[in-house]
Amino acid sequence: MKIISVVGARPQFVKLAPIAKAAAVAGVDHVIVHTGQHYDPMLSDVFFQDLGIPQPTVHLGVGSGSHGVQTGAMLGALDAVFDEHQPDWVLVYGDTNSTVAAALSAVKLHFKLAHLEAGLRSFNRQMPEEHNRVLTDHAADVLFAPTSVAAGHLANEGLADRTVVVGDVMTDVLMLIRDQISGKPSALVTELALAPDGYYVATIHRAENTDDPGRLRQIVDGLAELDLPVVLLAHPRVVAKAAEHAIDLTSGSLIGHAPLAYPDLLAAVALSRGVITDSGGLQKEAFLLRIPCTTVRTETEWVETVDLGWNVLANTKEEIAAAATRARPAATDAAPYGDGDAATRTVEWLISH
Repeated sequence: MKIISVVGARPQFVKLAPIAKAAAVAGVDHVIVHTGQHYDPMLSDVFFQDLGIPQPTVHLGVGSGSHGVQTGAMLGALDAVFDEHQPDWVLVYGDTNSTVAAALSAVKLHFKLAHLEAGLRSFNRQMPEEHNRVLTDHAADVLFAPTSVAAGHLANEGLADRTVVVGDVMTDVLMLIRDQISGKPSALVTELALAPDGYYVATIHRAENTDDPGRLRQIVDGLAELDLPVVLLAHPRVVAKAAEHAIDLTSGSLIGHAPLAYPDLLAAVALSRGVITDSGGLQKEAFLLRIPCTTVRTETEWVETVDLGWNVLANTKEEIAAAATRARPAATDAAPYGDGDAATRTVEWLISH
């Protein structure tokens, strides 16, 4: 039994970690292919180290580029990788260019394709991630949905017979890391002399928030005017965009900072007053840690976080300020993202089929 996992971006490395562990326990021949979509060590190498993921069998080293250039380079390289390894399953994760490139390569070469975190929908076709996830879902042989809401979206698109609800693999990882960091100090809090519950953690990286300098400036200004320090964990692309347009990422309440290793990120979030982000993964992580989240987008795929009151969508400076400073949401025991065994269910299903 051979599975090829194709990953390339920070959220995919997190999802890969429990899959790699479950595959090892089950004795599966698991080939990891890293496309190189995220190539900065803090967005790539450190995740393999901190989460105990085996080093990639293949590293394509694609690097940055436009959607077409990046996806095309991956597609061209993956054909040869799949042909060499002849997998029983190609497993793709999430909604990045790496996801859709691997999906196209697998189906055209007639390898069975499984999509982990299937069925998410923003219903915003301006998002490149929406195209990636829809195309991948309709190409895949099996769709591993994280929630019943995601499964409902797939059913509405005529894909119910290919859908299996397994839970959210990011929950698997977070529960493990949460237990490891419990009661330990946060490196970020120590470094910046922050007070617990006295700062916000922010990440902004999506194209709709960073490519337009006016939009990026509005968000940065909004963060800089908040009532507590805001630590912006800035992706290298965001740093470059800000520098290009003379936007200061350290002003007022805003503190620009390099991305953190995953355990350090969770430790920083767990002690914060709140999270401000446009990241899908961090919305869930904040919810699972029961930290209020403000999402700088017009919609979210993780509607459960909004319905339960732990996430608020905000776009203007005024909306960001109101959402970030709101009262703490009502406590909840809801567990819409599963019980921490999603990876085991996923691997067991692939083995049995």
